[in-house]
Amino acid sequence: METPSNTAQRVTPFLWFADHAEEAINFYMSIFKDAQIVNMSRLPDEAPGKAGRMLSATIRIKGLKLMILEAGPMFQFTPAISLFVHCAEQDEVDFLWDKFLSNGGKASQCGWLDDKYGVTWQIVPDALGRLMGDPNRKKAQAVMQAMMKMIKLDSVALQAAYDGA
Repeated sequence: METPSNTAQRVTPFLWFADHAEEAINFYMSIFKDAQIVNMSRLPDEAPGKAGRMLSATIRIKGLKLMILEAGPMFQFTPAISLFVHCAEQDEVDFLWDKFLSNGGKASQCGWLDDKYGVTWQIVPDALGRLMGDPNRKKAQAVMQAMMKMIKLDSVALQAAYDGA
């Protein structure tokens, strides 16, 4: 078992699911090629009601370790905390966007979406940071204005805004 002393990641996001945590984990494993379940614990057989149900797990997605707990509806997810996915190419943005939405997710704006389980994700092409970080403020502002009009981020359209500034 990993402990904080033998891993480079010293802060781990902890996600409290009201229900369907194992289903969410399986969904994440199906869309992120490098995802893995590090460990999973289940309620013991002698537990009343839901023996064998997943209680907690540690997963890794794109190198980020996440702890998952299924413990009832006392707490809800909010977009104030989101998982930001850096995408090298537009193909990866398109793939992830389509997968999240096809499973009952809801698109928001500027690359944000909520998955079926209530977790908020930002699906962002690396080009956005590069273009918005340009020292030419006019070009960077044109990219920002283009992004603010988008639902799913489009690196070609962002580049066109940058080039046209």
